[in-house]
Order: sequence, then C-alpha cells, then structure tokens
Amino acid sequence: MSTARRVVLETWAWKQRNSTIEHVLNEVEAPDVTGMELPTIGWRAAQKYPSEVHVELMSSGMIPDPYIGFNEHTVQWIGHAEWLYKSIFTYEPDSAEGHKVMLEFQGLDTLCDVYINGDKILSADNMFQTHCVELIPSRLQSSNTLFLHFKSALQYAKAQEALRGRVRAGSTNLGDPSRGLELMTCGIYRPVVLSTYSVHIDNMFTKASVNDNLACSLEVDVGMKGQLKEIEKYRVVLKDSRNNNVRAEDISASGDVKQNVTLANWTFDKDEIKLWWPVGYGDQCLYTVELTILSKGVILDTKTLRIGFRSVKLVQEALQESDQYGTGTTFLFEINGIRMFMGGSNWIPADNFLTTITPERYRAWLTLLRDGNQNMVRLWGGGIYEPDVFYDTCDELGLLVWQDFQFACGVYPAHDSFVASVRKEAEQNVKRLRHHPAIALFCGNNEDYQMLLQWGDVKDFPAIKIYEEVLPSVVETLTDPVIPYHRGSPYGGKGWDTADPTVGDVHQWNVWGGKELPYQDYDKLGGRFVSEFGMPSMPCMKTITYWMKDADPKEFHAQSKLMAQHCRAGSFERRFAIAMNDNFKVTEDLETAVFNTQLMQSEAVGFAYQSWRRNWGAKGKQYTGGVLVWQSNDCWPVTSWAIADYFLRPKPVYFTIARHLATFAVGITRTVIKNRPNDRPRQFYEFGAFQSRGATLNIWAVNGTLSPRSATLELHFVDLCSSWSHRETHAVHMPPNQATELFSIPCLGPPKNNEVPLTGHVDWTTTTTSSVIVGARLLDPNDGGVLARFVDWPQPYRFVDIVDPGLKTSVSIGRDANTTIVSLEVEKPAKCVVLSVVGDREDVKWSDNALDLMPGDKQVIYAHGLLGRNIQASYLGKEKARPL
Repeated sequence: MSTARRVVLETWAWKQRNSTIEHVLNEVEAPDVTGMELPTIGWRAAQKYPSEVHVELMSSGMIPDPYIGFNEHTVQWIGHAEWLYKSIFTYEPDSAEGHKVMLEFQGLDTLCDVYINGDKILSADNMFQTHCVELIPSRLQSSNTLFLHFKSALQYAKAQEALRGRVRAGSTNLGDPSRGLELMTCGIYRPVVLSTYSVHIDNMFTKASVNDNLACSLEVDVGMKGQLKEIEKYRVVLKDSRNNNVRAEDISASGDVKQNVTLANWTFDKDEIKLWWPVGYGDQCLYTVELTILSKGVILDTKTLRIGFRSVKLVQEALQESDQYGTGTTFLFEINGIRMFMGGSNWIPADNFLTTITPERYRAWLTLLRDGNQNMVRLWGGGIYEPDVFYDTCDELGLLVWQDFQFACGVYPAHDSFVASVRKEAEQNVKRLRHHPAIALFCGNNEDYQMLLQWGDVKDFPAIKIYEEVLPSVVETLTDPVIPYHRGSPYGGKGWDTADPTVGDVHQWNVWGGKELPYQDYDKLGGRFVSEFGMPSMPCMKTITYWMKDADPKEFHAQSKLMAQHCRAGSFERRFAIAMNDNFKVTEDLETAVFNTQLMQSEAVGFAYQSWRRNWGAKGKQYTGGVLVWQSNDCWPVTSWAIADYFLRPKPVYFTIARHLATFAVGITRTVIKNRPNDRPRQFYEFGAFQSRGATLNIWAVNGTLSPRSATLELHFVDLCSSWSHRETHAVHMPPNQATELFSIPCLGPPKNNEVPLTGHVDWTTTTTSSVIVGARLLDPNDGGVLARFVDWPQPYRFVDIVDPGLKTSVSIGRDANTTIVSLEVEKPAKCVVLSVVGDREDVKWSDNALDLMPGDKQVIYAHGLLGRNIQASYLGKEKARPL
C-alpha cells in the first residue's frame, strides 16, 4: 500500500532534429552549449514550461518576433522541421507490492513519438487528448531519459491529403487547407506528470442536480484503478466557499471493490444549498467536493472538484405568433427556471502560442467580457478545449460557456481510426468539463453543415456520423443532468438548412461578406439565436505601432503592404471599401481611417445588438434568444473583428455592446420617408434624386430585471445646423425580463422655410430633420438617476455636417489615488468621443468610453491607472486624438 504521488516533469531540453532518431536516443546527457556558435540548433534548456518551439526559439534569440512586421514569413521553416524534447527524471522504487507508475501527457502538439530509455511507449496524433501510459516499474532506472520526437504536422497533413484527396476547408484565409494555421506550432503545451500509486482515482463524476422546484441533490460516482482490495473506506465531503462542511460521509469498502462505485447520494433542504446563477441574475455560489480513499489511516489518493448547483435547458418550443420571419421555434436558454437573453461573444485562442497565456491573462480577458455586461462566451470549434483555469474563471464570474467540439469550417473524415480518436477526445473533455456550472451547451461543430450549402462542391459529408451519432451519445452518456447538445452551429434542424431564421441558430455574414448588405439592414437579418456575426476594424494606433516597429514611414497608411500583412479577413480590401465608402468620407490619413473603421464597427455591431435584443419579448414572443458577436479577442496584433485587441485594449465597439446589454437599455430606430418609392436602404438620407420628406421614430426599452419597472423617458431633439432644440418627457412602464415597444412618433425638427410649391406640383420641400440628433434617456422617476441612454444620428455619416461640439472636461481624483474622475459636457452633440492617454506607458482602464454626448447631459466616467498623465480625445469630425 502506498500514497499516490504526482510529480510534474518541468526540466526539459529541446533541439531541432538533425540526426537519426536512433542516434538521438543514445544521447544521454545534453551537451553544454553556453557561448557556442552552432551551425544547427543543438540541445538547449527550455526557457518556459510547458514549452512550444517558437517561444523557445524567440527566448533564445534565434528567431524574431513573428508578430512584428513581415517576420511571420521568415519563420515558416519551423513547421517543416522535426523537433526533439528530452527530460531526465529520477525514480525511487516503491517498496509496496504491486504499486503502479503512470506517465500522463496532458497536451502534446501534435504528432509525437515518446521514448523512455530507448523504448517507444507512445505515438500520439491528437493534441486534444490526454495520453496516459502505464510503465513497468522494473524497467525504470534511478535516472531515466524521456524523449519526445515531434514530427511535422504540415508534412503529415500534405501526405494525408495526397493519400485521401484534397477537401474543402473554409476558414483558411491566406493559409493551407491541410493544416490552416500560419504559425505551425509544436511542443509540450500542457504538463507531463509522473504518478506512482497503489490506488488511483481515474475520474470523479459529481451529479449536482436542481429540479423544477429548485430543490438540489448530489450524487458522487468514482472510477478507480490499481490495487482496489487495499481500500478500506472512502470519505466524501461537500464544503461551501468559506470551507465549511455542508455534508460529510465516511463509506466503508466492504466486499469486492469495483472499479466504478457510487459514494454519495444526498438530497438537501431548500435553504441548505445556494444556487449558482449567471452574472446579473444572482450570486455565483460554488462548492467543493473532496473525495479521499483510505486504508489503515493512510491516504491512498484524493481528488477535489469545485461545482455549482444549477439547471440548464435549451428551449426549442413552437412559437404561436409570427414575427417578420414567420413562426418556427425558439432557441433560448433557461437557467434555474428563468429564461435569459444571452448576450456575448465568440472566443478564439488568446495567442497563437498557447504556452504564453497565463492564468492572469485568462482572468483579465474573461473579466473584461463580464464587465462588458456579457453573460455567455462561445468557444469556437476552430480553437482548442481551453485549460481548466478558463472554465474555473467562468464559474467564478458567472459567464455561461457554449463549448464547440473541435471541428470547424471543413469536411472531416469518418474512417474507423479517426472516429475512435474523436470519441476518446470527446469522452475525455466531457468528463473534464461536465462539473462546471458554467457549461451550458456542447455543440458538434462550427459551420461544417454549412459547407454543403455554401459552396455546392462538397458532395460527401462523412462526419455526419460524428455529429449525429458519436458526439450526442458521448454527451448523453457522460453528463447527468444531461447538458444540452446542438449538432452544429449554425444548424436549423430542417434537413441541413443552416440559414432558416425561424429555427435553431444562424451565422449572419451577409453584411461583412456574403451579399455585402449595408449594416443598417441588420434588423432584417436576425434569427432565433445569432451565434455569429461581426464587422472588423483596425486596432488602436498603439497596437498598430507595435507591429510597425522599425517600418518604413511609407507603410503608415491604411492600404500599405504591412497593414495588409496584419489583416486576415478574406477580401478585406473591397469589403472595407464598400462599407467605409457607404458611411464615411474618404481619407488617406491612417489615424483617421483607424477611427472611422472603429466607429463603423461600433455602429454596425451596436445596431445589430439593439435590434435583436429588441426581439426578446414576453413568453411566446421570445423571437431572438441571444446574440454572440464574432469575436471576443485576437490571437496576435491584427486588424480583425475582435472587440478588444491582442493586448486587451477595448475598441469602441466593446463599450457600445456593454451599453446595449446593460440591465436597462433604450433604443431608437429612425425610418426615413422619401418623396418617391425606391429600393435604397432604410435610414439613409439621400440628397440627390431622392429627397427625404420626414422620419418616424420607433422607441423601445429593455428591462433585464425580473421585476416590473416604471421610468421616465426623456427625448431631446437638437439641430446641428441651427439653435433649435426641443425636450419632452413620457411616463413609461417596462415589464420584467423583456423588451417593450414604447411608441412611435414623428421626428421633430426646426420649422421649414415658407416655401410655396409651384401650382399643380407636389410639395418638393425636404424635411428639416436630416440634421437633427435625437437623444433618449430612461430616468428613475424617484431620484432622476439615469438608467439608460441612447443617441440616434441621421445616416450616412458622410452626409452629416459635423459642427464643433464644444467639448469640455474636468478631472478630479477619486476615493483612491489610482482612480481619476473625468466629467464631459458638450454644447452640441458629439459622436463617439474616445478618451485615451498621452504616451506609451501602461494602458488605462476606462469605466466607459466611445460616448455619444448631448448638450445638458454631463457624463462621468472613471479612469483607473491614469497616474497624472494627460488625457486626449477623438470624435467624429476630429478623428485624430488631441490633448484636452
């Protein structure tokens, strides 16, 4: 009998393979290469563990930073090479009879043969699996050499492509369909653990259930291996977040001990357990389940999981009343009996080099999403299953997780060996993730069903076996209560129709891409759940300057080669040109272009969020159950759809989304009345052959609480071209947990000139509202506090005659020296006032930004980390930041 011990192997050496593997295996010690000039890459100590080859090469000064300039192209050879890792570890035999030794490889990227003392023990070919190898103790020595031989995934993929045929792969902009990524990594991207044991807990299944009456129960199942006859008893303890015991039970192990046993089956009084809630609906109450296996007072093994009690349902029920798309069914999430609108974003890996993403960086990213009023994050199927810290943090912050299985934008095979590998991958990851209360959905793939419809040249779809047989059976078998499963995203359920807006979820790419429609059409392009859509923008100048390091000054314009190097959106040149020319004046100044792309992204995505959240009505009218923008983040410094760039610098769209997803929100849609029928996009004022005769304002509000709320709606009309303005107020009532249509009114404007039309002709005079800005505020009727704001501007912005807003600011120190209070006021409306800081030091965290300001409505924001530095501002009309 022996206590289980686990040791992480953290000392590694690495090199490029430049000799036969047989020769390499005979090298017991790594030579000292300090100060040596080597024609090839000899053995070097790993600078970081877990390890990845590109990171090691950069740490050794052997390659430049691939994220700067054109350096990406100079490091492509790395993906063609083979790499070796070596670790020398000691082993002390355990005197206990029948003790076991196991090596656990938690993440190998990707094709890897593993040797111990010259004997091959593993051939790995799936980076999403954990590989466990039982070792024979008698074959181990006091000092052992562990070799990992990483082969070229690129070369293997090309060989498979030649063998099995080339297939269509979608999201490989500027990449290779056989592999996809431009930086083809390899290495030990997650820990390698050496374990010795007599009894080992192989897995623990905590079935935390919440019934329809919100009563809680817990069953704990355990799977074990080893010398099970040695087990005398089990101890199961449930603790709350303060480490207080909620329940504890000792269970005797009598008779023949089985590999899989149920150790606890507890029910709780209603007030004994506190539920876990998504952010905005309650507290994130978490509990710890501790399992200990004992024999004669000796702990044989122990395992701990942190859990939460919540129920989750994916509700797809028939709609009795139709919306603009028809009837169909809902697609919405119900947590603990409450139907909730999901507002969030799509997550991609936060770095091409996974080993560089620290727990602190994960927390910073997820906190940014939470603070932006998001309650769901979708892990896209073209990334990875993230490490435990990601899901732990989501549990703590109340962020629900839509988890794709790792299939995206391609036609995958279904031969027996591949299906077996996928099944093992799915089983391991479902077991690893199922206890997290944040997990709300497992999804089979991203856009793979869409391959058949989008291009038409995909004749076979073998992976349907995976999405409709293997994965749903794994989820159903290994989760209890069963976590919802969705075959693919998007998926409508009517055959393979992925674009039906009345069923399932949709990806809406007909604005950026597809039909390249104006973003003002987003309100006609929704569905029951919009799980992808987006508009890209450039990052801030500080991020652009990073990748422009040492660049020729001529590269500092929007259409330069180096700017193109840092944009991977397909056909981005023409797509940007269409959207930008539709909405903004043409410019050749880079900083102005940056601002305009960010404003366009903010306006487009913001209009989509408010339009689709507007469709979250009362039960029976919950037409849109959620909106997830593409995308949360970036994996390198780049122009992209991300709402915050690689360095966690939020773009204006981040703040706009936060306002539209706030507990209370108000919205206005302006419908322009033209002087003749036309097919032009709505909301565009035309100053050519067509003339606008007036406009109608549709106003609605959202109450995200579970209680009804009364408010005062204040409307403020301001003309940019005169001194005319108008205010009016209305008492409004907002039912709980829904959007409510308030009313429609004509848009007011200054009086017309006394123009008389010619006899026999229609009135040709245009409206005076084409220069009128309309501000809406929801006010608390008791204290006048602002619950929500929105400002509607006439569009397109290229036709708006911008005037100097007379921006005034005042700055004071907050309660702590690290917080600065910034107050902003204007004399005329200002569009998208973006505050930033002068200088290149660390970034400032703004409580709000990218503000639309109206006269008489002072807004106050908080700057954390300003540290006495000067503030600068940019806004529509003065797009280049200037000190205040």
